[in-house]
Amino acid sequence: MSKVEICGIMIDNLTESGAIERIERLVRNGTSNFVVTPNVDHLIKLQTDMEFRDVYQEADLVLADGMPLIWASKFLGKPLHHRITGSDLFPKLCKRAAEIEYKVFFLGGRPGAAEKAKEILQARFSGLQIVGTYAPPLGFEYDINENKKIIEMLRASSPDILFVGLGAPKQEKWIYMNKDRYEVPVSIGIGVSFEFVAGMVRRAPKWMQRIGIEWFWRFLMEPKKLWKRYFVNDMKIFKMVLNQKREANKKEC
Repeated sequence: MSKVEICGIMIDNLTESGAIERIERLVRNGTSNFVVTPNVDHLIKLQTDMEFRDVYQEADLVLADGMPLIWASKFLGKPLHHRITGSDLFPKLCKRAAEIEYKVFFLGGRPGAAEKAKEILQARFSGLQIVGTYAPPLGFEYDINENKKIIEMLRASSPDILFVGLGAPKQEKWIYMNKDRYEVPVSIGIGVSFEFVAGMVRRAPKWMQRIGIEWFWRFLMEPKKLWKRYFVNDMKIFKMVLNQKREANKKEC
C-alpha cells in the first residue's frame, strides 16, 4: 500500500530507508520539491486552516511523524510501516548528504541553534557541506526585504536540501510560498531539530519515543504553553478517526 488516508490526508507508506531513498530521487529530479511530516497537531490544524491544507495537498512527500498516526492507521485497517519524525530524519539525511556530497542549508531555529548544529554535525559526519545557516528575526515572513535577503542567500549558496526549523504551520507555509523563488531541490520542515542537535532543548528519552509518549515529555518541558494543545485540541483526533472508521464500514456494507 503506497499511501494511507488518515483524516483526509494521504500519507506515504514508507520505511525510514525508503523515505531517504525517495528524498534522494527528489534531489536528483532537480525541481522545487518539499516534504511534510504530519503529527496529530497538524491533522487538527488541517481541518480548519485551508491554507495549510493546500500546502499538504501539494507536498511531494508526506511522512508520518508521531506514533498516534501509526496507531490510527492500524485501527483503520491500513497500517503504516513506520513512524518517521523530522527530528530523526534530519541527522540521517545529513549523514547521507555527507556520503554522496549533497549540500545543505539550515534556516530557522533560535539564535545560535543552527550554527551550533552545523558545528556538531560537521564534526560527526566528515565531508558534510553545510553551505549556510541563518536564524531570521521574529515576524520575518511578513517582511518583504527580509524574505528577499533569504531568497538571495539560498540562490547564491545553491543547496540540494534546505532544512527549515520554524515550527508548524509557519515552516510549511513559508516553504510552499517561496520554494519556486529559491529553487532548492528538496525543502523539509523540521521544527526544533536544530535545538535538539545543539543541546539547547532536551528530546524525550528513547524509551518514551519508542512507546509513543514523546508528546508527554514535551508537555512536561513546557506545560503552560502546551497543555491546551495536547489535552484539548489534540483530543479531537479520537472523534475524527472514529468517524473515518464508521464511514469506511458504511461503504463496505
